[in-house]
Amino acid sequence: MSQQPDATGAHFAAAQQALPGTYGAHVRREAVGGRMTPTGSLPAVGRPQRPEPPVRDRLLRDLLGERRLALGRRASDRFWGLFGALLVTAIAAGARLWELGRPGRLVFDETYYVKEGWSLASLGFEAAWPDEPNAAFEAGDVSSYKTDEAEYVVHPPVGKWMIAIGMRLMGGAENPMAWRIASAVIGVLAVLLLVRIARRLFSSTLLGLVAGLLLAVDGEAIVHSRTGLLDQFLMFWVLVAFGCLVLDREWARRRLADRVAQIVEAGGAIGKYGPRLGFRWWRLAAAVSLGLACGVKWSGLYFVAAFCLLTVVWDMTARRTAGVERWWEDALVVDAVPAALIMLPTVAAVYIASWSAWFAHPKSYLRDWAVVNGVAPPGWWPDWGWAQGAWEAGRSLWEYHRMMWDFHTGLDSDHNYASHPLGWIVQWRPTSFYWDKYAPGEGPCPAGAAGDCATAVTSLGNPLLWWLGALAIPVVLVLAIRFRDWRGAAALTGIAAGWLPWFQYSWPLADRTIFTFYTIVFTPFVILALVYLLAVGIERTSRRSGDRRIVGWLAGVLVLLIVGVSVLYYPIWTAMPVPYEYWQRLMLFPSWI
Repeated sequence: MSQQPDATGAHFAAAQQALPGTYGAHVRREAVGGRMTPTGSLPAVGRPQRPEPPVRDRLLRDLLGERRLALGRRASDRFWGLFGALLVTAIAAGARLWELGRPGRLVFDETYYVKEGWSLASLGFEAAWPDEPNAAFEAGDVSSYKTDEAEYVVHPPVGKWMIAIGMRLMGGAENPMAWRIASAVIGVLAVLLLVRIARRLFSSTLLGLVAGLLLAVDGEAIVHSRTGLLDQFLMFWVLVAFGCLVLDREWARRRLADRVAQIVEAGGAIGKYGPRLGFRWWRLAAAVSLGLACGVKWSGLYFVAAFCLLTVVWDMTARRTAGVERWWEDALVVDAVPAALIMLPTVAAVYIASWSAWFAHPKSYLRDWAVVNGVAPPGWWPDWGWAQGAWEAGRSLWEYHRMMWDFHTGLDSDHNYASHPLGWIVQWRPTSFYWDKYAPGEGPCPAGAAGDCATAVTSLGNPLLWWLGALAIPVVLVLAIRFRDWRGAAALTGIAAGWLPWFQYSWPLADRTIFTFYTIVFTPFVILALVYLLAVGIERTSRRSGDRRIVGWLAGVLVLLIVGVSVLYYPIWTAMPVPYEYWQRLMLFPSWI
């Protein structure tokens, strides 16, 4: 059984028996047969000794784990790492792109984001639309917006720009497929990303493919990939940021192993403080991605806080494993402070840059608020023309954000599909994006149908997957603590950042209107939690044993069952016309209707 990268105890003690100064330990040496060996590893007389691996190799083994170091060494592993990822991605593409224009109506909050994205791309700002514009927009009249009046919108523009780019690439907004193509492409890319992230996270090509397959067939992921809503883009940028931090973790540990080995092999000791690692580009990329996530929805801020804390903890455990005596202090000073000085300003800069169109266009909503209201800059502010303009724009944007904050914190209107976050993890109250019923011969219902037909777009995750995920979370928590396993902690961090903050907005703390479909943001991390249990089951059973076979068969059966459930529910995720009775049978609980 392979040790985990951050394991301590016996594994750490064995690692300390190395060259002078290795891991910061003062290794006593004794003369044996005319040569020096570490105390406790005296060679038996006449017995050939296995040569100690180089210091760097031992450090890499302790910092990354033997499974990670072995990943990709075999040609078959590399082949399936590429071909398998493409195969799973193809499955995701088929589920998301097939008849993407169905239904040919704006569903749920598409009524806001699709039209806002189109006017944003056409005019440079989100324009107001006439009363009841959807019928005309759906019929192809996509330019009935008011060219001289901005609309009050309550979300930043990144997601709407992504929707607008998709419509532009598809030749316009007249085709319903164009409304959703950006969401679909992002959904397909998210599956590919998860395959590669999980492969590296669990040091297993097979487990990476399982994770990607589960996301490819999940209902929340499919529905959001087929509708022009913002949360899909928030999920994507969060997942990109997480992947960048996983890469940063590995890069930093390899760099730490290199530099510690150089010190040790030169006859030095690590001592109280370890080496500097240099500029961390993957961490910068994560900050850019998090800034884009916040530019889609403000709830990306929760992931900024969670991921920054996560990456600092990873640095602490790395320095501890490498033998730095004051590892916690070293990580805070050398890693955490530079991380904060780089990541937080980068997130802020990217977020502000996402409002560039708002700054550039004088008709943007509240763009001239400071001028109209006579709010002058403070006396110490420079009176240069460009400085005055910058202050006025910044102050106006601040006022706009204050209004947005008031909206989000005070949103308490009744909605049939509002739900408490406690039930999100089991999909207790899924959100109906679209539903219609037809008599035989009407609309998409065949004339020869035995009864009425129903078409639905229900943002309902695969029930079996989510129920298993709900059971897995407490188990993962226990295992992550018991084994000090960073992989389980990473999955739980993503779930916590996407789920727990919403409890502050729900009864009994507050009564804000929130919905189950917000779970799309942490759907990949629920899947990672499930796959983590599979990884532990495989790693904690010996190869070719009966227990390993049981774990394999159980995992295979569960994956097949989840795929089978997705096949059953796919019609009500994609507005396929089905018999009304079929739809009723799939609604297992009254809360699903």
